[in-house]
Amino acid sequence: RDVSARRISAQPDDIASLSYNEASTVHGLLGADPEQRLNLPLADGRVEWSVLDEDYHPIPLQRTRGDSGVFHLAGVEGSSYMLRFRNLSDFSYQVIATVDGLDVIGGQPSTLHNNGGYMLGPQQWLTIRGFRKSNQEEASFRFSMPGSAYAANTEAGDVLNIGVIGVTLFKVQVRGTRATDRISRTHTP
Repeated sequence: RDVSARRISAQPDDIASLSYNEASTVHGLLGADPEQRLNLPLADGRVEWSVLDEDYHPIPLQRTRGDSGVFHLAGVEGSSYMLRFRNLSDFSYQVIATVDGLDVIGGQPSTLHNNGGYMLGPQQWLTIRGFRKSNQEEASFRFSMPGSAYAANTEAGDVLNIGVIGVTLFKVQVRGTRATDRISRTHTP
């Protein structure tokens, strides 16, 4: 269902991204002993972000030890994945997620000024399984070769963004919502 919300601030509470590639490429890039995590803390630890495989197990997020850069996902071509967010706080957040530079709700290029997104209520979980096609249907996220990626085969896509999963969080004020609600319109202060 769609809801209307008000962003507490015009500036996001957090912006983060992950890079994904074929497993052997990631291992070659990071070396033999990368730092690994099962989730990334967002918004000063108030929200956890993880990527799950098709069996709902977290896919390790990896980066070179001592590096403060982007975490990488080692994908297996053809396998599906999901984005999972866990709100550990008493605040509500608007989650704007992108895969390959495309907003997961509208399939269009995403910007900080997108009004839409998913609602992540206090102490709730949100799992995004794919690109939203309708209120009842999602197209699964799948690891694929660049030429087969959704972004490479749609007018809205840009091959330069293939291999990047992003998220922007805004703290919002809204009443009577559930974790599966979509924010159809936000008002900026």
